[in-house]
Amino acid sequence: MSEFDTIIYSVEEGYASVTLNLPEKHNAMTPQMLNEIEAAMLEADNDNAVHSVLIKGAGPSFSAGYALGDGGRNIGLNPSAQYRRGRDIDDDSWHIEQSNKRLLSIFDMHKPVVAQVHGNCLAGGTDLALLCDIVICSDDAVFGFPAARGMGTLPINMWLYHTSPQWAKRLFLTGDTIVGKDAAKIGLVLKSVHPEGLALECTHLVKRMALIDHHVLSCNKRVLNMGLELMGAKTLQRFAAEMDARGHKARAGSAFISNVKEVGLKAAFRERDEPFGYSMVSVDKPDAQ
Repeated sequence: MSEFDTIIYSVEEGYASVTLNLPEKHNAMTPQMLNEIEAAMLEADNDNAVHSVLIKGAGPSFSAGYALGDGGRNIGLNPSAQYRRGRDIDDDSWHIEQSNKRLLSIFDMHKPVVAQVHGNCLAGGTDLALLCDIVICSDDAVFGFPAARGMGTLPINMWLYHTSPQWAKRLFLTGDTIVGKDAAKIGLVLKSVHPEGLALECTHLVKRMALIDHHVLSCNKRVLNMGLELMGAKTLQRFAAEMDARGHKARAGSAFISNVKEVGLKAAFRERDEPFGYSMVSVDKPDAQ
């Protein structure tokens, strides 16, 4: 079994458990964590004792997104890489695609993957969750992509395949967030449950999957995912990477990076989001107050 530093991997009762384990950073996904997630998916796919995988996060959040550095840029890639060190759009999209391949291992692996989401699931955290086959969240979980307010677009975009085009646009075109209970109403997740019952609900599901031959589970996952591919799901991810690179070159993206260098990342986030005020979208009531 592989050794991991940023995640916890275990096998029990017919399923593999993968816990993102950088709680002090709200499980912001570093290059090392992305590598370890990919390795864990291969480990689970290769183990006949594993029928499914459960991904969750330690600490207060599922994942706050990709770890940011280098003046606020996405470093989902290895910052010491010797290739494509330029800042042109094609260099940027090339690196984003290499980063995407690690998380796409969740979609491509033969066995089903369940995301157990609590706390914040933001930006790149939604990339991870929505590549899973089933997402179950706590009622008070928070989903969103605030970076759409100035840093680009999601480098992996599965929102359209989980919810409607209008809801995807409503959230992307404002960078607003949505609470778990409402995320279930729009189909972004399978269901939301009381926070105290979240772990039980998710383990109940993966234990039921453990009753089924993992070869049969693979047949069902792969035929349904082929349906998503026929609807363009894999092709869209390459386009999303290119659009994210293009968005980084927008004046808003350059201004944000400059602001990070001047005031720091937290202050730049605060200045970006302050004009929007309260940002939680409501499904059942008017947002205008």
